[in-house]
Amino acid sequence: MKLGVIGTGPIGTSLARTFSAGGHEVQVANSRGPETVDALVLEFGARAVTAQDAVRDKDVIILSVPFVRIPDLAILFASVPAETVVIDTSNYFPQLGGPVDAVEGGQVESLWVAEQLGRPVVKAWNAALAGTLQTRGVPAGSPGRIALPVAADTDDARHLGMRLVDESGFDPYDAGMLADSWRQQPMTPAYCTELTLEELRSALAAADRSQAPQDRDRQMSRFATLTTMPTLDETVELNRSLHR
Repeated sequence: MKLGVIGTGPIGTSLARTFSAGGHEVQVANSRGPETVDALVLEFGARAVTAQDAVRDKDVIILSVPFVRIPDLAILFASVPAETVVIDTSNYFPQLGGPVDAVEGGQVESLWVAEQLGRPVVKAWNAALAGTLQTRGVPAGSPGRIALPVAADTDDARHLGMRLVDESGFDPYDAGMLADSWRQQPMTPAYCTELTLEELRSALAAADRSQAPQDRDRQMSRFATLTTMPTLDETVELNRSLHR
């Protein structure tokens, strides 16, 4: 499969490495040019290219850029064919990128992303920490395998997203339509809490749309008071503690 990855932060890097190691043809781009892509990203055969090349003739394009930068990519995607599946991994944190009025008014994050790009998207990998993606993917059937939700407005796009989540080492969960993807936004019970498939199903059902933004802001304030960077396990535990 031909994959393009836009963004070489921790999530984009992890996915580029995973899929190139798995035999896919992966091209990677960032905002600074192909010569600035770290060798770690390219270790298993991914190629550094321009953003224009990263979206050309691809089966899937994975967006791993800050949420507020999504509108900057609209021109880039104007020529991408409708059949190309675009996967959005971003999350909205107004403390980091500033407020977005539509989302503050209640628009679902990935519906806003789709609106900015002028095309449908799949929501996947947003509900996992970078450290989880880097270190905790295991083969299908492994006991306690972590599950991740995938939402999209067509069955074909959702199933392709689920296939790739499975290949990345996690049990994919069909989270339904994009309008329901608020259930996997920060800081819902499903968000970055490392749940199994059955646990994830219950967590998505328990999500409270009105409470999630309050929990998100409360958690961001909580993290800001920490004097040392929490470990992956400590971060997961802090996220889980919001829902007890």
